[in-house]
Amino acid sequence: MIPLRDTIPSARVPVVTYAIIIANVVVFLYEVSLGHALKHFIDMYGLVPAHFRFENLLTSMFLHGGWAHLIFNMLFLYIFGDNVEDRLGHARYAAFYLLCGMAAGAAQALVNPGSRIAMVGASGAIAGVLGAYLLFFPGARIVTLVPIFFFLQVVEIPAVLFLFGWFILQILSGMATIGAADTAGVAFFAHVGGFIAGMVLGPVLRERRPSVPTWV
Repeated sequence: MIPLRDTIPSARVPVVTYAIIIANVVVFLYEVSLGHALKHFIDMYGLVPAHFRFENLLTSMFLHGGWAHLIFNMLFLYIFGDNVEDRLGHARYAAFYLLCGMAAGAAQALVNPGSRIAMVGASGAIAGVLGAYLLFFPGARIVTLVPIFFFLQVVEIPAVLFLFGWFILQILSGMATIGAADTAGVAFFAHVGGFIAGMVLGPVLRERRPSVPTWV
């Protein structure tokens, strides 16, 4: 299933979401330009649990392993990020995004501390956005491209079903990787950790708009 858009318009321009997307694209284009030096760059700035460095929790979330990895991550961020940014406010959303990404990386490192494979990608931070979106907009619907037999259909799926189903899939997929060989793949527990972080931090950082006084 590929999400295309949601049904909740945002009230203000999501400048932070756009800035994050631009930053990820620029960094990826730099990666592409590195050629044979790319592996060293990824090992230096990706998150390697066996050689854990705190600063790499931050840098790793702006790296990607390929065009498909980048495009799908940015698509999810574009669809869901604007509404969460609208609800949190620009500055709080920026802090929220970075904290969720760092929590996601830490979760994966805790589950597989001996891994020597560099973990990269924004999906952990974006999972935090999904977790907050689920809390803030449970009544939204996600316009989704769904394969049905040999055809592609565009259908509206309730956000609760789409996001909760995605979260359960990450848990089940992560459990299936426990004890597996240390090979490159999807960091499912980063998704789980980021999603939970988003559900916790979203309400905490939610923008409190001043109430309108009542005159008597």
